[in-house]
Amino acid sequence: MDWNHKLKQLMGEATQLVRTGHLADATRTIQQTLGGHPPAPTTAQGAGAPDAPSASPAPAQPSPGATFRSGMPWRDPSSVQDVEDAVVIERPRNVTEGDTPCDAPAAPQSGTAVHPAPRCEAQGSFTRVVFSHPGAPHNPHHYHLYVPPGSASGAPMPLVLMLHGCTQNPTDFATGTGMNSAAARANALVLYPAQPHSANPNGCWNWFRPEDQRRDMGEPALLAAMVRDVMARHPVDGQRVYVAGLSAGGAMAALLGREYPDVFAAVGVHSGLSAGAAHNVMGALSAMKTGAKTPARGTTAAASGQPVTPVIVFHGDADPTVSARNGEQVVQAALDAVTGGAPALETSVQQGRSGGGQGYTCTVYRRVAAGDGTDDKGAVIAEHWVLHGAGHAWAGGSAQGSHTDPRGVDATGEMLRFFLAQQLTPKS
Repeated sequence: MDWNHKLKQLMGEATQLVRTGHLADATRTIQQTLGGHPPAPTTAQGAGAPDAPSASPAPAQPSPGATFRSGMPWRDPSSVQDVEDAVVIERPRNVTEGDTPCDAPAAPQSGTAVHPAPRCEAQGSFTRVVFSHPGAPHNPHHYHLYVPPGSASGAPMPLVLMLHGCTQNPTDFATGTGMNSAAARANALVLYPAQPHSANPNGCWNWFRPEDQRRDMGEPALLAAMVRDVMARHPVDGQRVYVAGLSAGGAMAALLGREYPDVFAAVGVHSGLSAGAAHNVMGALSAMKTGAKTPARGTTAAASGQPVTPVIVFHGDADPTVSARNGEQVVQAALDAVTGGAPALETSVQQGRSGGGQGYTCTVYRRVAAGDGTDDKGAVIAEHWVLHGAGHAWAGGSAQGSHTDPRGVDATGEMLRFFLAQQLTPKS
């Protein structure tokens, strides 16, 4: 069945159920729709896998070290061993006799999080970590953490928070994006939270619920606590913490960028929606289909006087699940938050084609110097990649993971390149 026709049909069914008072059935229909993805060949988009095993699938190929913009790798690839993106070990709940306590730079803030095992994860490891957060309705949670081989140096490292899409899980997302391989070259930590099915039947982040759209509330508070948990046990550079996500994960990433500009130095949104694009399930379905209603309540990327968090956006212009209009709105929200508006920005456009033959248009928006020496001359506000003919899938990903398009540009490499060029201004 054509996905657009199916989406219209399901929206109609849900609307009728709401009108007749069958709210539970309507919610169930909408949740299924939010987690649904049209079938596609495995060479372009993997089928959704609600409970992909955390056992060891075949390793994903490392992402290329060079990017279209720099032409240079972050680090000499020959100096970094091959990385298996989804080989997971379990961190035990309790420390056994003889274990060495974690050499953490600082303890978590009192009352923010509980992590049962105080051991640091080993260098070069990808570990499943049990995690509890006070007040969270679905404890215990867990996340997966990738620690690069270069962590042995003890130098502060960048941290990337990666939010999977509906029907995905951390190991599937790590395999599909190849982010662990790219992070090994950048000597960066990668944090993959898992959304339990008790929180959403399809494993979606609940980006469309008001209680999950504000700082220190709901899922944003949980995800921020996970970031703090990693920062408490590993040497993280607090000025270089980033967040990225796919689909529902991309929508949640946009929310985190808006609500925690003091935590995240940059945001990556792949096939997602702008912060505040919807405030209920019916609004979510509408936004997915045609974009948020404008002006959408609460969609600004930053409050008045608040620094704008730079954003990089990837979206297929043939996406049948989340309209490409949403990618445009993510970028526009960032541009609208810039003091001075459009005159304070300059735009450059580059068109090209990936090695797999997929065309793209990349538009970069930078600040224009005011001439008084006080502004961020040339600072990037947004980078918008329109992927021509692409559907609802992570561009340039591995076919071994779900919802990927190996033909596409290397979204992982470009996103990490963009991230590492951004950092928070240290507090005076």
